[in-house]
Amino acid sequence: MAESAALREAILTLKEERDAVILAHNYQVPDVQDIADIVGDSLELAQAAASLDHATIVFCGVDFMAETAAILSPEKSVLLPAPDACCPMAAMVTAGQLGLLRSRYPDAAVVAYVNTSAEIKAASDICCTSANAVKVVESLEESQVIFVPDRNLARYVARFTEKEILPWDGYCIVHEQYSLADVVRERRRHPSAEILVHPECRPEVIDHADFVFSTSGMIRHACQSRAEEFIIGTETGILHQFSRKCPDKRCFPLSPRAICVNMKKTSLAKVHAALDRMAPRIMVPEEVAVPARRAIERMLAIR
Repeated sequence: MAESAALREAILTLKEERDAVILAHNYQVPDVQDIADIVGDSLELAQAAASLDHATIVFCGVDFMAETAAILSPEKSVLLPAPDACCPMAAMVTAGQLGLLRSRYPDAAVVAYVNTSAEIKAASDICCTSANAVKVVESLEESQVIFVPDRNLARYVARFTEKEILPWDGYCIVHEQYSLADVVRERRRHPSAEILVHPECRPEVIDHADFVFSTSGMIRHACQSRAEEFIIGTETGILHQFSRKCPDKRCFPLSPRAICVNMKKTSLAKVHAALDRMAPRIMVPEEVAVPARRAIERMLAIR
């Protein structure tokens, strides 16, 4: 405990010296969430990266998140404390594959989920997050939409639009684990609880949930709801934010197996090391960053 306290103090000191802000995703380990200036979902963190006035951004998340921050703020030093923290779903589509699909559907718009590489964002018309995917798709003039890389989010969006959605066959390895059996089991265990799931879940899981939200949307709903118990269908790291922001509510994981090992690679020691060495720094080549920034900023302009 004393060692952790000393490490936190050292981080805070370095943060001041480096004019740094620490951003952490809702799935990070509790110690990292607690040291962060902002904890949120992908949309909130992208907005923060674009607007905050700090020389250094320490991104406690996975690779594509730090890339997004570097694209939006090329003049800043963007540090990724765990450089091996990757997103398997982001790796499920390449720029070459997307180019081939786009040649087959030349009249379709390409929407890239933010959970993609910088190269995919650069090859897309606009980005989206789970929180604004429907709004982004509805903002487009095109009647056909290529949606990469998450097939489950694409299918969820298709429920709310008349546009033809052409989904890429990728998926989140965490949310794909949930099954209808999980929903039935937890509903039986906690009959008074509302079931909140992420739109990256399979269609049958979404069909039997009470609400579908992004991670931060889940937290906001639980804090405002009259319900006292919730079953949470997303990565278990979010339970720490529930305990902080609505401690009077009881929250249960839809499955204890829902753990993203990549999101757990960041530690206080790695945050300290990154600030101390000012590395690893994430940089995106300008020829990729410019079109990727256009796609991200087009998303951020939608309210």
